Amino acid sequence: MNDTRRITLLARGHATPDRDWSRFANDSTRLVTIESLTVLRYTLEHAVADIDLDIERVILDRSFSPAEYLDLLAALPREFGADVMLIRNDESGYLSATGRSGDRALYSLQPTDVRFYLEANDLVTGRVVFQERMIA
Repeated sequence: MNDTRRITLLARGHATPDRDWSRFANDSTRLVTIESLTVLRYTLEHAVADIDLDIERVILDRSFSPAEYLDLLAALPREFGADVMLIRNDESGYLSATGRSGDRALYSLQPTDVRFYLEANDLVTGRVVFQERMIA
């Protein structure tokens, strides 16, 4: 049987606390966990040309530094068009996405933005209700 779902690569350290990932409920995406930056780099380097993987996004979840994230982005093949997100320990993050022209844009994300992205793409099971603080 051939699995036709798109792939979300989830890079996280072995000791990284788990979150409410939706591992089995999503019909369009399968979540593949990678615990090594070396394996992730190899996968991304060969994903498009050699392995022909249909990677929709890559998420680095609280296990890698912003410098490692930038190094990873700089090494991506030009034809790699998937989103690449870094989630920091404080739940803020960065998102690198490809625009219409094929160039990458880098966005700074607040914790609410990160959670919105995860929920909007059905990557997590729970829904978090955010409350705006009223400044008097």
